[in-house]
Order: sequence, then structure tokens, then C-alpha cells
Amino acid sequence: MNLKLFAICGVLLAVLVTQTGEAQAPKPDYKALAATGILERLAERSGVYGVPPTAKVPGFIADAGWPQKLPNNWIIGQVGGLYVAPDDHVWIYQRPRTLTSDEAALTTATHKSKDGKPVDAMGFLRPYGALGDCCLPAPSVMEFDSNGKLLRAWGGPADPDKCKAGEGCVWPATEHGIFVDHNGFVYLGGNNPNGNPNGSAWASTNGADGMILKFTKDGKFVMMIGGPGGKGPDSNNKDGGRNGTPLFYLPADITVDPATNRMYVSDGYGNRRVVIADAATGKYIGHFGAYGNNPVDDKASAAAGDWMADFAKGNMKPAFFRNPVHCVKISKEGLIYVCDRGNNRIQVFNGRDPILGKECLNPAGEAGRCGFVKEQSVAVKTNGLPGSAVSMNFSTDAKQSCLYVGDNSNMTMYVLKRDTLEELGRLGRSGRETGEFHWLHQVSIDSHGNLYTAEVDTGKRIQKFIRFGDEGCSGTGRKIVGGVLP
Repeated sequence: MNLKLFAICGVLLAVLVTQTGEAQAPKPDYKALAATGILERLAERSGVYGVPPTAKVPGFIADAGWPQKLPNNWIIGQVGGLYVAPDDHVWIYQRPRTLTSDEAALTTATHKSKDGKPVDAMGFLRPYGALGDCCLPAPSVMEFDSNGKLLRAWGGPADPDKCKAGEGCVWPATEHGIFVDHNGFVYLGGNNPNGNPNGSAWASTNGADGMILKFTKDGKFVMMIGGPGGKGPDSNNKDGGRNGTPLFYLPADITVDPATNRMYVSDGYGNRRVVIADAATGKYIGHFGAYGNNPVDDKASAAAGDWMADFAKGNMKPAFFRNPVHCVKISKEGLIYVCDRGNNRIQVFNGRDPILGKECLNPAGEAGRCGFVKEQSVAVKTNGLPGSAVSMNFSTDAKQSCLYVGDNSNMTMYVLKRDTLEELGRLGRSGRETGEFHWLHQVSIDSHGNLYTAEVDTGKRIQKFIRFGDEGCSGTGRKIVGGVLP
């Protein structure tokens, strides 16, 4: 083990064995623990692999003691959003309604079911009170410091006072996408069509999620952008929502450009576009689809079927985003990176090009037209949902030379050289152990280059990977991203 990794492991061991425990917890024996090889195994399991000899990449090791134990017997569900704010605080946006009855065993009967039986707020039967000794659903929005200590938690069905209908706030049926901007505002999205609410006390009855909510860090509601109740995909829509912005339809992700205060929304699980709005007022500015095409023809794209139908025909450049348009990120120089998850690819646009977001035709996908810059297929042979490119983020060296791309079908993260989009390595494999992923869903990064990930389905967790060694990516790698490694 090299000296840098040994130092990192020493810090990790100290974290692992000095967490505040119960009053009678045994004192750790540092020497005995070190002799077990625990940290060497952790480094091997959670480190970067598949790096060609022509490339250099940062090193990582999973922090098995992150985050710290939650208070109040809280437990989190699927993590629909994850973002590291400029102050290195880690914000998550989790789904308490995805907890199972046994996971939230401490809930008690607070309501009656339709047939008069005692149930908790989520609709689980509670004829004799609590099922067990742990746990309770945590609020949906949670803020941690870099050491994993919980700082704030608010919002969601477990904390309804933060979002009141009388103040113009409607909480999404499913939590999806969180962003904290340079002014300290917190933005939240949602991605549920909500066509058949389950009737529980926590079920939304406001129709499909089509809004972005804006709050202060303390959870004070600021405004709604868009609105609930969309009837279906309408990627040409330019109005109908609040604050002069069109109704979104199942938006997935949000980001704000600090240079322009423009908000970009990947819209999303129903629509097939990125919407541009003013972050201060919510006023609509424009929208664009794949290759900068605008407007998007929803009927034609839906008629094309899934990605494998195009792949089988040899059509490697569908002129539209396939659902879901799952993420949107901005580099320092104003390039817009979009996760076209349904097409197993990422696309890059010039956010400083005045034509981006205006009506423009680029059916052949030419670079330099309609604000389009370039694209890269990601695990192109991935067959069916949920698709490959799920989330992205940039390394924190001056050139942001690494692009980290999460893949929630193949349960890994690709380390790409950002200027060439070549694959230089991978982080994580399919599994449920520390450093592995089950339905990897979100990727974010702090100012030190440490990576954070979030999982959905039954993964229901967040992980931290501590960076060591190189800050950025260099050299050459594989031009094809994804696939089985030799």
C-alpha cells in the first residue's frame, strides 16, 4: 500500500473507531484492528480499477463510517437527490414513502384505512402499535457536514409545515432532484405521474409532479416554478405554470449557472427536454432537446420505441432525448452536460451560445449547430430500462479534467477524461457492500475531490469516497465507454 493511501486509511480507521457510541461501548484496540487488514480490504474493494497504463486518475477509498448515526431513530428511504453545496455541506433529498413496513417499524396507528383498520401515515397496518424498536421515517431534506454529521432536516410528508398549500407550495408525490445554488437557495423536483394515489395519509392528491420548489436552507418556502397536474408529455409547452414558466412534466434534475443565474431543468421522466428559466423569478427563457433541436416532437419520439430498437437498426444518433432526461450539469466554462439516460449517452452543449434554447433544427446532430458541442455513448449495449448515464459531476482541479459518470444499470461509475470523453477507469461494482452500488442514482463531489453517491430501489443509502493522489485525469484511455472489461 503506498504512503498516501496508508495515510488516508489511518484517518479512516480513526473515524471508524472513534464515532460516538453507547455509554458502555468497548474501547477500540487500534493495533488489533489494524492487524486484521480491514483497511487494505476496504481500499481494494472500493478503489478505482480498469485504468489503462497510459492514464492517470485520482484514487478513492470508501468511508465506511459516513454518514454518522442519525438521531431520533430516523432512517432514510430511496435517495432521489444528492448535491454538495459550495460550502461542502452534503444535501440529500430522500423518499420516506419508499420505506417498507418493517423498516419504519416504530410508526404507530394515526389513521384508519378505508375498511376501518388502524394504519400509520403511510398506510401500513398497526393493529397493536409499533412493530419493533426501530425506525422512524426521516424528513425528506437533510443536510450533512463533510464528516457526516446531520445539521438540518426538514420537509416532506414527515414535516408538512414546511410546504403549505395556502402559501402556494405543493410537495411532490416522489422526491427527485436537489440543488443548492450560489445564493444559498435550495431547489427540489419530483417525478411521479401520480395517476393512482394509494389513499394513505401521505399520498399526494395534486396530480402529476410538474414543479420545481425553491426554499431557503432553513426550509422557508420561496416559490413554486411550474406547477402540478400536468396531463402528459408536452415538450413544446411554453406556458401554463406559475411565475411565467411552463408546466414541467416529471422533472429529474436542476442546476443554476452562477455566472448568469439561469436555471436548467432536465425535464425529464415525461418530457424530453432541458428547460431554461431565470432562477430569481422563475420566468421561462427557452428549452432545447437532443442536439439542440427545438421543439421536440413527443409523438414521433415515443413511436420510435426504446433505445434497442434504434440500436438494432444501426441508428446511433436519435434526434430526440429518450426518457428519462435524467441530469443536467454545468462546467466552469459554461458547458451544459445532459444525461440522456434512455439513449445510453451524454450530450454536451454550449451554455454561452445565444441560440441554445431558441427554436433551432439540427436533425443530423452536427457539432456547432443549435448550441450542440459533442456526445458520448455510455455502455451503449445496455438493454432496456433504467438506461446507463444517470448522473455526472466534474473533478475539482482547475481544468475539471475528470468527468465522473454514474451508470445505474451496470452499477458502476466511469472516470472519463473530460476533453476527449475517453474512459480512464471505473469505480464500484454491482453489490450491497461498502463501495459497491445497487441502483446508483446520483453522483456529487466536494471541493477536495471527494465523491458522494446515492442509491434508489432497495439500495436506500449514501456513500462517501475519499480522494487521494492525483487531483485530475490525464493520458489516454478507451474511446468506447462501458462494456465488459478484458
